[in-house]
Amino acid sequence: MSEQSSTPLLDRVNSPADLKQFSDAQLGRLAHELREETIAAVSATGGHLGAGLGVIELTVAIHAVFDTPRDRLIWDVSHQSYPHKILTGRRDRMHTLRQKGGLSGFTKRSESPYDPFGAAHSSTSISAALGFAVARDLGGAPDYGIGDAIAVIGDGAMSGGMAFEALNNAGHLKKRLIVILNDNEMSIAPPVGAMSSYLSRLYAGAPFQELKAAAKGAVSLLPQPFQEGARRAKDMLKHMTVGGTLFEELGFSYVGPIDGHDMEQLLSVLRTVKARADGPVLIHAITKKGKGYHPAERRADRGHATARFDVVTGEQKKAPSNAPSYTKVFAQSLIQEAEADDKIVAVTAAMPDGTGLDLFAERFPARCFDVGIAEQHGVTFCAGLAAGGMKPFCAMYSTFLQRGYDQVVHDVAIQRLPVRFAIDRAGLVGADGATHAGAFDVAFLANLPGFVVMAAADEAELKHMVATAAAHDAGPIAFRYPRGEGVGVELPERGEVLEIGKARMIQQGARVAILSFGTRLKEVMKASEALTARGITPTVADARFAKPLDEELILRLAAEHEALITIEEGAVGGFGSHVAHLLAEHGVFDHGLRFRSMELPDVFVDQATQDEMYDVARMSAADIEAKVLEVLGVASVAQVRAAQTKG
Repeated sequence: MSEQSSTPLLDRVNSPADLKQFSDAQLGRLAHELREETIAAVSATGGHLGAGLGVIELTVAIHAVFDTPRDRLIWDVSHQSYPHKILTGRRDRMHTLRQKGGLSGFTKRSESPYDPFGAAHSSTSISAALGFAVARDLGGAPDYGIGDAIAVIGDGAMSGGMAFEALNNAGHLKKRLIVILNDNEMSIAPPVGAMSSYLSRLYAGAPFQELKAAAKGAVSLLPQPFQEGARRAKDMLKHMTVGGTLFEELGFSYVGPIDGHDMEQLLSVLRTVKARADGPVLIHAITKKGKGYHPAERRADRGHATARFDVVTGEQKKAPSNAPSYTKVFAQSLIQEAEADDKIVAVTAAMPDGTGLDLFAERFPARCFDVGIAEQHGVTFCAGLAAGGMKPFCAMYSTFLQRGYDQVVHDVAIQRLPVRFAIDRAGLVGADGATHAGAFDVAFLANLPGFVVMAAADEAELKHMVATAAAHDAGPIAFRYPRGEGVGVELPERGEVLEIGKARMIQQGARVAILSFGTRLKEVMKASEALTARGITPTVADARFAKPLDEELILRLAAEHEALITIEEGAVGGFGSHVAHLLAEHGVFDHGLRFRSMELPDVFVDQATQDEMYDVARMSAADIEAKVLEVLGVASVAQVRAAQTKG
């Protein structure tokens, strides 16, 4: 006798078109199966869990009502798209999620026609959806045409200014566009749930142009107790009563709030909007992050991101480490500096846990600021703090600092304000892939006049760089460090203030000098051991600074060696380019110096483990060894790699 499937409805789904055969009641049961499938998939691979669990019913309802991929469904950030991937023909590949050669942890155009727009940074969905809507109306309908454009955006992403720029433009253009606000932060009382249920029935039955009037009338008909409740719920009722919501002022028809976990409400409202919308519409759905999985619901971040875990207990399966993470070393070092200097403040953009500033906030709650997903504001806020006499540390991931680059140039660098940029997730980051790689910060910061740019080779160096930044008042300064654990070096009791623009010698050798910038130093030393065994001991130096360069040391290394190699965890145009420019200006190449630079390749490296990504980037110890042998004419890189592979 065969074992009965625990997902009988989901087993019948090969594409969203299959959802059309299900009754509304069956769609509700399908949502339950999809939730269990999502939990099981993420438990095996790790990844973003809570956001996806919060939109299970919404995902099923959208695909059941609309006709994807002709209707373009765009997930903001898209870390909540795992259930969407399961329903769109990728269920059998979920075990490859966020792994080399596997499914991306975000939507990706090259992965599926059901992913019309790639994402991983927030607040972009409404702009993209509006682009699809305008393209549709102008006849730019490639492939299978463009139907509706639907953007699903979380309330956190709505704190990004770009989202409101898009809302403003969409309201002005008056194109048919559907925006679903996935509100998972508001604590909503049962009376409001009852009210929203009543309103949804009115929405389904009334002509679409009368939705606003129906909402007004519904409130007046409710019993008095239903008009009380939580403070935020009362505020929402007030706004609906006067008909003056921000979204309506921006030109949107506002529908909601509705219960984002009630399949009946969702289907009713979505069907009505699909049938009657003739302009931009915003549907406000209340959801619960981590919904339906108790271990996620009870976590402070609602299971936002997780390693592999036990499905029953929710306990994460993390590999033990003897070294602290770079993020934790930064946070503890900053706390130590702030204890001695009450002018030090810390700013982050919706990433207090990721940057370690949650620890700083516990110690100094009045001196720590989370500005939301608003990097542009965060940078200029820091500029204002600096101009006002404070010592701001702007802690952001490298990939997110890109969003505030104009402010870095215009508001910080030009005014030479001493903002300290703590740049986390520098270099390749692993499972989050190209969208989160910190590849470009050295290139885009080191070309700015007056900027100091540092990179830590290990966790002890990071501690020194925090102290150096705290002491630096002459202008902006930045220090970068990677994702993950340190290399296990002993940490000093306190960080030392480094001399600006001075490198440190690690090892004296001959013939070839390797100048390392960042944490590839550990790979350089592994390569050095292999080279020494071949009778070639390289000179090794830790540059520490990409700007200003240690010109004296670099020119001396160039004069004393046949070859000079730079290595960095950044893109072309960064540290190596600045060194090459220095050497060229001093005519060093005229005297026969052989120079090579090793940096990230001119491609976006797809997700894998960090080590696998650096192998793809040709920046492992073996690759450094091969580069040295090639530049010295001992063997070609291809010959060395072939020998290494054979060995």
